[in-house]
Amino acid sequence: MPAPPHSLLDPAVRQVRRWVLDAFPRGQSGIDYDQPPGDPGLFGPDSVTWRVHADFPGMLSGGLCALMLQALHPRVLAGVYDHSNFREDLVGRLRRTTAFVAGTTYASTPQAQALVERVRRIHAHVDGQLPDGRRYAANEPELLAWVHVTEAWGFLHGYHRYCRSVPAALADRYYDETRRVAEALGARGLPASAAQVAAYFDAMRPQLALDARAREVLAILAAIRLPVPLPGLSRDVFLGAGAALLPDWARPLLQREGMRGARDRTAATAMRGIAPLFRRALGDGPAVRACRRVGVSPQVLERWP
Repeated sequence: MPAPPHSLLDPAVRQVRRWVLDAFPRGQSGIDYDQPPGDPGLFGPDSVTWRVHADFPGMLSGGLCALMLQALHPRVLAGVYDHSNFREDLVGRLRRTTAFVAGTTYASTPQAQALVERVRRIHAHVDGQLPDGRRYAANEPELLAWVHVTEAWGFLHGYHRYCRSVPAALADRYYDETRRVAEALGARGLPASAAQVAAYFDAMRPQLALDARAREVLAILAAIRLPVPLPGLSRDVFLGAGAALLPDWARPLLQREGMRGARDRTAATAMRGIAPLFRRALGDGPAVRACRRVGVSPQVLERWP
């Protein structure tokens, strides 16, 4: 189907841009993606990571998929449950996560490293005990690994489903590349290919559960109201598109089968339909600024390295 004339798209593009930037405002993180010239950051323009993380629809849906998976790990969830204000400000938490991923992907090397060190300092004070007596600490390599792998799975599959297919070799390369940030945070033994991710998930499944805390957090996520028009409908599309990315083994555990699974597939279809509009509206973000910082055309993001 040919693209609508640009003159007809302009009002819609401006509206979508305003909605998204109201929900996820730029500039609040203090990151300067334009300086210093020539610094490629932790990944650079030849990475698969720069391409995958440039796609807002894939990253948003993938991030929501990751949150659902993270809720299934009781010790990972405990850090959020006991030490954050997610009940009052879930949108703020999503904004901070978005800023961290964008910064560690596209900011200059010193700025990306500073973001990592800041999170490490925060993690050093996050620890406690589950109701069943098990201990947890946010800087445990095992817990950091679960957060990283679920995010990498979500982001990659969001791009694959809502932007374009990712060749198998480049999917493996993405998993290998993105270990860098998680390892800097303290994770160890991370999977470096799609096959290793599948094996990792198999090994982790006995530790996962949809317990009372997970149900509470997922209920809060399901009721989130973004500052956009039709917030309920927008939320249902975004969350459904994220749930559609879940690994097959996670769907029954998260009760996303049957009619609920059908609604997720409908949301995924809707996301594919609106994704091009989001891309037009957000075509001047951190990825584009990083390309200009290192002296390459932003069009390189549309081609595989």
